[in-house]
Amino acid sequence: MDKFSGQKSAVQYLYRPVEPFDRKMMNVGDGHEIYVEQSGNPEGLPVVVFHGGPGGGSSPAMRRYFDPKIYRIILFDQRGCGRSRPHASIEANTTWHLVADIERIRQELTIDDWIVFGGSWGATLALIYAQTHPARVRHLILRGVFTMTKAELDWFYGGGAGMFWPETWKRFQDLIPEDERHDMIGAYHRRLFSGDRVEEIHHARAWSAWENALATVNSSGSGADSPAEYARAFARLENHYFINGGFLEYDGQIIDHIDKISHIPGVIVQGRYDMICPPVSAYKLAKAWPKADLRMIPVAGHALSEPGISAELVKVMNLLAQAR
Repeated sequence: MDKFSGQKSAVQYLYRPVEPFDRKMMNVGDGHEIYVEQSGNPEGLPVVVFHGGPGGGSSPAMRRYFDPKIYRIILFDQRGCGRSRPHASIEANTTWHLVADIERIRQELTIDDWIVFGGSWGATLALIYAQTHPARVRHLILRGVFTMTKAELDWFYGGGAGMFWPETWKRFQDLIPEDERHDMIGAYHRRLFSGDRVEEIHHARAWSAWENALATVNSSGSGADSPAEYARAFARLENHYFINGGFLEYDGQIIDHIDKISHIPGVIVQGRYDMICPPVSAYKLAKAWPKADLRMIPVAGHALSEPGISAELVKVMNLLAQAR
């Protein structure tokens, strides 16, 4: 058993909380403003953090994976979520809008290149950003790999994960009539965008609860209700991206385009028992990517806060700091 496998709190591996030295709302056009913050060392090694979801938003805890004496830590909330505005909006909100926003942040902060750190959907976005702007990425640090394929979506929304969590899956399914259950993403889409706010929030909480319930290796399978507005943004944005296949040109595009980042070194930290993003995706990515270092955490699920995952990510970032 891994020595960090849930025996200790993840908090002990993290750096002490630091307050941002800069916060701003950045106008990125299309009626959107995104929240951007910087913390740590203003002259330090730049690292940008991509949160999950889509729609999850950043949190202060995400600053704590980096030595603030070494790193210039950039967090931002993607379009439509967190402190970005308009909240829960899917208008002009695609993967390619986000990639453009990230480049705008880099340019406005006068950063030539940076380390990119992302988990789950944040790992997806990190790979797409790096494939689009390979000269701007000096290292990729990925956790809980998701490559936006139909197979991955079918696993989580087509009953694969439900075979391990039948009682939790039943709660998620029960809100949808039987004749619509062959396409749960589509069925929830109709309700998350019905125009009836009460119905949208009710289904948004169910959508969020299904994912939250399976996030950790020690889960009981019961996902607590998220705050209404958080759940609505998270569920609407996630569903919007998933029903559109991440706005990629075709299924399997990310691994097919791995040659674009073959020169970029990367570390993949993956929970062996990740029910949301099963390890097969991380394995396939590492096999295709010449400079990838896959680190499988033996007793861990999906969440960034899993003790083994937190410990490994801090270790990786400390080694990068020493090697600079």
